[in-house]
Amino acid sequence: MPQVIEWKTVGPEDIVWKYPVEEISWGAQLIIHEYEAAVFFRDGKAYDVFGPGRHTITTMNVTLLRSAFRLFYGETPFKATVIFVATKQFSGKWGARAQTTELAPLLVHGSFWFKILDPSLFVNEVVGGKGAYTTSEVNEFLKGFINEQTIDELSRYDLATVFTKLDETSTIVKTRIGEALKRFGIDLIDFKFEGIDTTPEFRDRLFWLKTATPTSEVLRMETLKEVGKEMAKAPGAAVGTGMVLIPQMTQPAVAQTMPAVALLVCPNCNNQIPSTSKFCPNCGTAILAKPSAQKNCPNCGKQIPADAKFCPECGQKLT
Repeated sequence: MPQVIEWKTVGPEDIVWKYPVEEISWGAQLIIHEYEAAVFFRDGKAYDVFGPGRHTITTMNVTLLRSAFRLFYGETPFKATVIFVATKQFSGKWGARAQTTELAPLLVHGSFWFKILDPSLFVNEVVGGKGAYTTSEVNEFLKGFINEQTIDELSRYDLATVFTKLDETSTIVKTRIGEALKRFGIDLIDFKFEGIDTTPEFRDRLFWLKTATPTSEVLRMETLKEVGKEMAKAPGAAVGTGMVLIPQMTQPAVAQTMPAVALLVCPNCNNQIPSTSKFCPNCGTAILAKPSAQKNCPNCGKQIPADAKFCPECGQKLT
């Protein structure tokens, strides 16, 4: 009875299987099911690939074995490893810890879909080259490879780009990984980010960046937080003390460019209040608008208060 070489126990998630017997007899029957391929592998090299169907192992009627005839000739049985490869579509999960250009930590994960496009190249590069003779070993190789490529690509972007242009970034990562996997005979059908996160510190920074806050303002706020932390460590330090020591840091940059407001004196409590006030914010006294007498400056001709001692326009001393 001729030897039968067949993958009988194939499961829905199985990618690769090695026929356990390495002694192959001439005349053996090689049975390959749909969405499968069988590769003859010996001495670290893939020789012949067989597609779906029933094949008789002989150089007389199997053309593909002729390329290895000299290798096998004279051996009965000859020694070779038969690697079965599933050629249907598979899916997998990936997840990695990466970082951006500003060293912001990233936690990313997602899914990928693939299939074996070139069984001979796959067996040479992954099964033989990486020693991945089982489905679990192939999955670990793919997951590790995708993680490595994703980490390397994300390290080229800043935090805001990764989060605000995630679709664009994932497309670039997919293209890069797809091109790399072709070297192993693997076709990357799809690749998706399903989750991305960073630490609370960089989450705060991302919030301000997404609200269009200037980068200088984001850095000022982060510096203020760090200074506050350091001052809190000192014995007896109080928040009020810190606020007095660093008043320039507690004021937004935009406040430094605001124009000065004209002031007047409340006739009741004598506090300085904005000249546009209708009531004193300190004592509530109604501020009555009184027309002030005016005169012309003898030097520049501008109208100025009648009681002015110097012209506010040109500085002329007035009598």
